[in-house]
Amino acid sequence: MPNDCVSYQKSGYFSKLIVDYLEEKSELKALYNRFPTLENFKQQLEEKTKNYPIDYRKALVTALHNQYNGFEISETTKANIALLSNSKTFTITTGHQLNLFTGPLYFLYKIVSVINLCAALKQAYPEHNFVPIYWMATEDHDFEEINYFHFKNVKIKWDRESFGPVGRLSTAGLEEVYEVFGKDLGLGENAAYLKSLFDNSYLKHSNLADATRYLANELFAEKGLVILDGDDISLKQLFIPFVKEELLNQTSFKNVTQTNAALKEYNIQVNPREINLFYIEDNIRERIVLEDNQYKVNNTNLTFSEEDILQLLETNPEQFSPNVILRPLYQEVILPNLCYIGGGGEIAYWLQLKANFEANAITFPILLVRNSVLLTTEKQVQKADKLNLSWQDLFSKQQSLFDKKTQEFSQFNLDFTAQKEHLKKQFEALNHIATETHKSFTGAVKAQEIKQIKGLDNLEKRLLKAEKKIHSEKLERIIQLQNELFPNQSLQERRNNFSEFYLEAGNELLQKILDELHPLEQNFSIITL
Repeated sequence: MPNDCVSYQKSGYFSKLIVDYLEEKSELKALYNRFPTLENFKQQLEEKTKNYPIDYRKALVTALHNQYNGFEISETTKANIALLSNSKTFTITTGHQLNLFTGPLYFLYKIVSVINLCAALKQAYPEHNFVPIYWMATEDHDFEEINYFHFKNVKIKWDRESFGPVGRLSTAGLEEVYEVFGKDLGLGENAAYLKSLFDNSYLKHSNLADATRYLANELFAEKGLVILDGDDISLKQLFIPFVKEELLNQTSFKNVTQTNAALKEYNIQVNPREINLFYIEDNIRERIVLEDNQYKVNNTNLTFSEEDILQLLETNPEQFSPNVILRPLYQEVILPNLCYIGGGGEIAYWLQLKANFEANAITFPILLVRNSVLLTTEKQVQKADKLNLSWQDLFSKQQSLFDKKTQEFSQFNLDFTAQKEHLKKQFEALNHIATETHKSFTGAVKAQEIKQIKGLDNLEKRLLKAEKKIHSEKLERIIQLQNELFPNQSLQERRNNFSEFYLEAGNELLQKILDELHPLEQNFSIITL
């Protein structure tokens, strides 16, 4: 079995910004509060304790009790909700869209990262309590991003129109999806469980938020996961002062724009609007824009004066929804949160936000890149062994892997670098002779050098091509294995749904993920089922 580790930095699947963050590059230190180490949580605890009002705890617990009304929850989750009233209790949070049947595998990895970090922190700081939070992105409107999942290379899709926040979307029409998925699952105990899980989640709940809460609760309730919906009037009331600041002073636009200028050598993940708020109703989610001293709701006839919009904010705060720039601030205002766990793309945009947190006097959380996983079977591990492949080999870009293995299999040295260097030295000597005789010769010598180097390049390519033909059978097996593990030459966790692995492994899937993920490590976890 390959026994090498693949770090996030060397995997080739993370942006330069995230690689530099993981390597704690000095030029990024101003963009985050503390780097995620067990020791750094001590200061984070102290800072958040001073910066989280005790009365917010009561509002949070009341909101959670209301949100869980009608749901059966585990004693562990009940206890965790109760613990949030205690000033010694803090949260570790991840957020995710309401993807159909969880969407890609990394939904599981985000939540397990949160659960396992809470356990590690409890061991390190036993006098405190740590509650894992899944923040449902119920106010998103990007239905096309969440209305499908992949099962064994089949795209299971929910076709319908959607307007407004997706959490409020009716689950009507998912019976057809259930029928298609049920047929693809086939027979057996694990298939029956997955059918029942889909049925109970989506066909027995009237909206997508409740369906997703049920689903996540079924998968993780015994681990005490607490699921939070930010689309809540009582929680929005806590956020009123910050929404008012945004409407009147456009604070986030100014702060994030300044940070973006400091990040110019990286790819910017998000750009702020002048006002980073949406107006929402059941079938509306549109930007609020300020034009000619009037607040207008895009693509509608709704217009407010300053006085009117502030009055609406006081009476109906639930109609104001933070966008990607402000949602993190909303989360950190209402939660006693220490750390946000997200994927590379999420952490990249969080790194744009610290100045805005400081302007609003809210503690910026520790940012942790979630665990990443490659699931394999015993058969695939044996194939990798037989083909003498390391995990780093399999994470390589396909063409690079193809060329590297061709060179390893060949009895010849297919790299002509030494010959090219030798040739260059010869032409250096010839060039010296040419300049000593007559300058007109130097152009001819240079042209001949370019021609001969190009000739060696062509010979190298032809020899590599010939060797690929000779070793084609072995190379095809390597590519076939890599394609199994990296569908569409991308990470498995970004495409495949958990159901196809659960179908084969059953409860062992979740148990192995829980057992083998270590949130503070920066390596891919290779889990064999």
